[in-house]
Formats: sequence, C-alpha cells, structure tokens
Amino acid sequence: MSTDLHESLRDNVRILGDSLGHTIADDLGEEFVARIETIRALAKQGQQGEREGRQALIEYLRELPDNELLPVTRAFNQFLNLANIAEQHYRARFRHVEDYKPGTQPMLGDLLKRAIENGHSPRRLVQALAEMRVELVLTAHPTEIIRRTLIQKYDAIDDCLTDIESSTDYPERGARARGRLSELVGQAWHTDEIRHERPTPVDEAKWGFAVIENSLWKAVPDFHRDLDNLLLDVAGERLLLDAAPIRFASWMGGDRDGNPNVTAKVTREVLLLGRWMAADLYLRDLDQLKNELSMWKANSALRAEVGDVAEPYRELLKRLLVRVESTRDWAKARLDGKPYDGGPIIETRDQLYSPLLACYRSLCDVGLDIIANGVLLDTLRRVAVFGVTLAKLDLRQEAARHEQVMEELTESLGIGHYREWNEQQRQEFLLDELASRRPLIPRRWECSAETREVIDTFRVAANEPAESLGTYVISMAAQPSDVLCVALLMKEVGGGAKLPIAPLFETLDDLNRAPDVVDQLLSLPGYRALVGNCQEVMIGYSDSAKDAGQLAAAWAQYRAQEGLVGVCRRHDIKLTLFHGRGGTVGRGGGPAHAAILSQPPGSVNGSLRVTEQGEMIRFKFGQPDIALRSMEIYACAVLEGTLLPPPEPKPAWRAEMERLSGIAHQGYVSVVREDPDFVPYFRAVTPEAALGRLPLGSRPAKRRQDGGVETLRAIPWIFAWTQTRLMLPAWLGSGEAFARRLAEEEGLKALQEMRHQWPFFGTYLDMLEMLLAKADVDIATYYEHRLVNEPALEQLGERLRKRFANLNEALLIILDQQTLLESTPLIRQAIEVRNPYIDPLHGLQAELLQRNRDADGAISADLSRALMVTMAGIAAGLRNTG
Repeated sequence: MSTDLHESLRDNVRILGDSLGHTIADDLGEEFVARIETIRALAKQGQQGEREGRQALIEYLRELPDNELLPVTRAFNQFLNLANIAEQHYRARFRHVEDYKPGTQPMLGDLLKRAIENGHSPRRLVQALAEMRVELVLTAHPTEIIRRTLIQKYDAIDDCLTDIESSTDYPERGARARGRLSELVGQAWHTDEIRHERPTPVDEAKWGFAVIENSLWKAVPDFHRDLDNLLLDVAGERLLLDAAPIRFASWMGGDRDGNPNVTAKVTREVLLLGRWMAADLYLRDLDQLKNELSMWKANSALRAEVGDVAEPYRELLKRLLVRVESTRDWAKARLDGKPYDGGPIIETRDQLYSPLLACYRSLCDVGLDIIANGVLLDTLRRVAVFGVTLAKLDLRQEAARHEQVMEELTESLGIGHYREWNEQQRQEFLLDELASRRPLIPRRWECSAETREVIDTFRVAANEPAESLGTYVISMAAQPSDVLCVALLMKEVGGGAKLPIAPLFETLDDLNRAPDVVDQLLSLPGYRALVGNCQEVMIGYSDSAKDAGQLAAAWAQYRAQEGLVGVCRRHDIKLTLFHGRGGTVGRGGGPAHAAILSQPPGSVNGSLRVTEQGEMIRFKFGQPDIALRSMEIYACAVLEGTLLPPPEPKPAWRAEMERLSGIAHQGYVSVVREDPDFVPYFRAVTPEAALGRLPLGSRPAKRRQDGGVETLRAIPWIFAWTQTRLMLPAWLGSGEAFARRLAEEEGLKALQEMRHQWPFFGTYLDMLEMLLAKADVDIATYYEHRLVNEPALEQLGERLRKRFANLNEALLIILDQQTLLESTPLIRQAIEVRNPYIDPLHGLQAELLQRNRDADGAISADLSRALMVTMAGIAAGLRNTG
C-alpha cells in the first residue's frame, strides 16, 4: 500500500473539514476560522521538527482571550471526530477494521483453505465452526467520550459519505447528500459535546442495546450468510442452523465491582429492557416474514400444526406474533411497575425458534429452499445468537463483598468470625453448607445495607430465566474459598440459578497463583460436583499492568494461561478463558487477531470470552460493515488458534522472558511504588484530578475515595497519562530490560529470534511500537514546564523522558528500523494527519489546568467546559484511550 493515505480517505477528510470550516465561519465569522487555520499551521510546523513553530504555537495559544478558548477547543475536537468518521468509513469500505502490516490481513476464506492443506477435513471445519463459542462481552467502562446524540449524527454523516461516493452518475443525488452532510455537521457543531450529568447504568445499557439494534442486528445474519457461502465453497455444506460461533453478552447493569450505582433494582430493570427490546426487534422481523411467506405448499408437520388453511406459514407466524407482542407488553408493564394481565409470553429461546424452524423445514421439504434460506434463515440466525434477551447479562462483584456477607452471617449465627478463619477452615465450612439440605440464612435476617444488596442481587438471579444471565465474575479473587462463597450464596439465595462462576485474577501475585488456586478448587469433590465439566477463568489485563508494569504483566498473563490450560487438562475439564481487555496497550488492547494468536497454545480451544470496552465498541461494532468484519476477525483468530495453534515457546525464550520481565518489573516498581516524588509528579503533570469531573461513565474513578494511585482504577490511570502523551503505564520498565539484554553478547540475536518466531513476543513489540509512535515527549515536557515548579519533580520528569528515549532507541535496534512504524505506513500516516489537530488541544489543556489551579478550581463555567473538551478531543484523536 502507498505510504500516502488512500485517495478516498483524503477526499472525505477534506469534504468534512470544509463543511466544518463553513459551519464555524457562519457561526463565528471568517476571522475566527483564519485564527483556527493559523493555529493548525503552527502545529504542523512543530510536527515537522521546527521547534520555533511549536514555541510559536504555545505562545499564540497562551495569548488567546478567555472567550475564545472554548470555541477553539471545540473546533479542534470536532475536526478530530470528523476525521474519525472518515477513517471508519474507509475501514468499512475496504474491510480494514484493524491495523495490520501489509499482507497480514486475516481472511477467513484463506484460513479455511490453509486448514485443509494442513490435513483438516472439510467436515472438521464445519464441526469446529458449529462448536465454536466466542462471546464478546460489551462493557460500559468510562472511555466512551462522545455523547450518544452526537454518535447518531456521526452515523448519519457516514451515510452521507456513502451517498456522495455512489452519486458519480447522479449529480443531483450527490448535491442532496452534500446538503444533508452540511446540515448534520452544523447540528453537531451546535450540540454540546460534553454530558452535563454522568450516565446511569441504565443509560449505559440502553447505549449497548442501541449498538445491537442499529448495527449488530443486520451484521449478524450477514456474517452467517458469508460463512455459509464460504463453507459451501470450501466444504460443500452449510453451517448448522442453530450454530452461533459469535455471541454477545454484557456487563452494563450487571457490573457492580466498585460501582455503588449498580444495584439489584438496576440489574432487574436492565434485564427487562433487554426482553422488551428483543421482543420489539423480533416483531419487525416477524411482520416482514408474515408479509413475505404467502406460500401455500407445506409439509404434513406444518399442516398438522396449523390445520387446513390457505396460507399455513402466515397462520403460524400470526400466532407467534401475538405471543411476541404479549412479551413486549409484559416487559413494558413490569418496567412501569404495573400488573400484566395479557396472554402467554415467550420465556425461552426455543419457544421463538421452534415455530420458525417448522416453517424452514416445511419450505425445504416442498422444494422451496431458496425461500427458506432468505429472510427466514436470517431470523433463525438472530434467534440463535441473541436469544430472547439480546445479550446475556454477566454479574460481577468484589470478593471482599462476599466475604463481608459471610462474616456478618457467621457472627449472627454465633459460629465464629469468617474473616478470622484460615483458608482451610473457610473451605470446610463452605463445602459442608453446600452439601447441607437445611437453609443457612435465617428467614428474617437483620444485616447491613451492603450485605442486603449482595443478597438481593442473588435473588434477582433466582427469579430470571437461565437464558437471561451469563457468568458470575468475582473480581480480586485470590483463593478457592472466594469461588465457593459465591456458589453457596447462589444455592442459598439464588434458587435454581446455577451461573458459571469465574474467578478474576488481576494482580501480579494473583496471576502467578491462579493455576494453583484453580487446581485446588477442581480437586475439591464437592465443587467438582457443582461445576460439572466446564470452568471459566477471567484474566485481568488492566490492574495487572498497573500493578506490575506492562511487560511483567504480559508475561504473567501468558504463564497463568499456560498453567490453567495444564490444570484443566489434568482434571479433564473444559476451560474457557475470559480476557478482560481494554482499548489501550496498557490494558491488553491491540488488533484482536494478533492478540488471540499470541496466547499460549491450547488456551484458545474453540471457546473464548473477551470484553469489548468503552469507545472500542463503537469503533468495532458501531456500523454493520465494521461489525461484520470484526466478527470475521474473531472467528478467524479462534479457528486458527484451535486448528493451527502457535508453537510452544522454546525453553530459551522462557528464560529470556523471565529475566526481561524481572528487570522490567523492578524498573517499574522503583518509580511507581518506591520513588516518593512519583505520586506528586503524577498529580501535578496530568489532568488526573480534573478527570473526576468529566462525566464519562456511571462508575467512580476510584475504588475508594481516600488513598493514592493504588486506589485509582486502571482506566483513569492510563487515560491521564495518555492525555499528556507520555503513555507511561505501557512502557515503563521495558527500556531497562531491553537495553541490558542488548548490551550482552548474542542479546540482539536472541531478541530478534523471539520477535520473528514467537507470536507472543512479536505482538508485544508491535503494540509497543504503535504506542511509542503515538507518544510525544515534547508535549509531555510542555505539561511539566507549565504545571510543575518543584526541582525534585522536574528531575523525575527528566529521568522518565530519558527512559522513554532509551526504550525508543532499543526498540528500533530490535526491529532493525530507522523509524517507528516503517512497515505499517497507514497507521503512521493516520497519526501524522491527526497530530496538527491534537497538539493545540494539549497546549490549551495545560494552560487551562494551570489557570484552574491558580483559581483554586474556581474558573468560569466556559473555561471548565473548555478543559473537558480538550480531554474529549485528545481522546478522540488518539482513539484507543481506554
């Protein structure tokens, strides 16, 4: 691919930029637009290495009057969002959802042919896809900056770009599309880009459901249709009717870990909303089917079901429509707190699926296969994937909250203090109670409000159909008793609910102990009888990287997965690994295909769960074409990891990683944990304090409101460093490890061998390279000069930038490159195009932060809003911020 941006992408950036310029000129005048252009030109000079240009930019920004700071920040923020629209449009059009080196774009058709060449039969491919269980878990982590009302306008702008591109032979159509585009850009400019209030958990869930309604509802049957065609071409048969290789779950309204706003009442409301929206969407499908399936030919089974009527398919669909309408009415009544007195409702997937399947089989039996495999098949595929709830809702809670329940319970029963018991005592107590038939919790038990909330959550689970709920995730799990405790509460309060229970191992210590903990757990006869033959384990990326540094955390995650695979193999139990990834490298982010194939062999064995978080949901699934390609990438990666797994790492590579991660961990800890100046420096140089005022998500920025960096959640921790462009969490410590190895004999050779032959290490270096390319130490230096005035803190900043420079130098040596991103020119060009628009926002942000501190947080509402807009704009420009 040319090192220049594709012509269509350049054209669309220009169209959108011109439209924004005209809109701003109409609102604020040509003189203001000229000022914006001056700022952009100075930023561009600074990006071209002209220090005078960068200094001139800073001086120009500092001289702006207060009344212009907000419109200037809004102008650059808006352009970056429009640039993102153009890039998303380009990626959808050219099926380039993720960033890959030229020639490495994963394609499912190519993989199927390669699998056959490697000895897998066509039947094995069909079977592997039919048995595949990839679950993408949509989460509401607070990194989606853009308001939903603006996202809707941006989606409409994308549609206009499509209309413009397809109107070459119809100039009047193109003119209409350009007019509509100008109108939408104007609407966006005159809409407040910052929420005035934080979204509630229910708001977040509605946003997740909207992604399903507006994008995935169309993309899912298209994905299956493409898969069918590929299998017919390669294997000579279709995917099984009820196969659902890709499914969706959600944490929105179920993730109560550190979020007091997620209550049992909220969870119940979100579950009802899912039932209501699912019924509403199926009604549209069924209405279309009723209109289209007017055929009279039918098999005997369908005739026996509906009787001797002229239009048997319509008759059956009318009956199903009535029941789905009743389901929607029932959900609406429950949401409104009103009684329901209507007819029977749809409770299970099969109640919806079976009538549709009867229609499908009848059409095929009477020779109308072409009709059966049309809209009807699309609806069957949707039912297989979305069920009657759209997305299964996971529940997540901290282990400490369950421990608190047990402490209060054992104390009230007079049998001791659960918190004082050792692990063996806890296990014996919990296993005995799991086996006991008598109830443990008194009927009228007086307990604290916190414990009552935990109990109420299990009661919600007890009253919901099993199909509505996904996995119960225990954050900060550390011992087998953490899992047994949840199992006991599920038995005592959850009625017949038996959700999969997934311990989440997050810190470095917990990851190192994970295989042993799960081994102990599976060795307990009482637990094995409960869990059957499947065990799910969640691997935390965010907190482990924050705890240990990125390199040490990545190796600990790899080792933990290897150990868990071995443990479950010995116990003859099927393991599903649940990856808690985010958008940034520091939170396990990066291209999904490369990330999955860099996991240990055997860890991707036909099943996978992974979180899709914050703004990445919109980037990957916000539009049908993008969502279609994203699903293909996941299916391709999991199938390849199952049938053609990566090689086992050589013993020498393991030894290298042990040493590298040890050095990197010590380098990271020596700064973040042991340097007394680090926390003051972090708070002085980043917008961490101001982030708490940015109404991003429903969850607080800290687990506890007291304490220091250790209490800060991983997302705002990374978000704050991203805003200053130092990107510290994802690289600190790595430079020392690489530099020390490069200084030794055969060091370069060893590192380059790992890079080329071991997907885990090669992918890590690729992600590190992309991150360093997005960093900018000059910008980080400016934040320090403007916001730090203590010599000790300035000296720390200088040392950190020196570490960054050393890592940059070492990485280029390992990659054998002169500059970063030499082999991925499209990513480099995209970064270079955005920088002249991001740099002014950095300058303005540092200035506004200082003014805010000078005013002791009492700056005007407009300046406070301008500060929020700079954060939104920088996040939009850098994209994978969370």
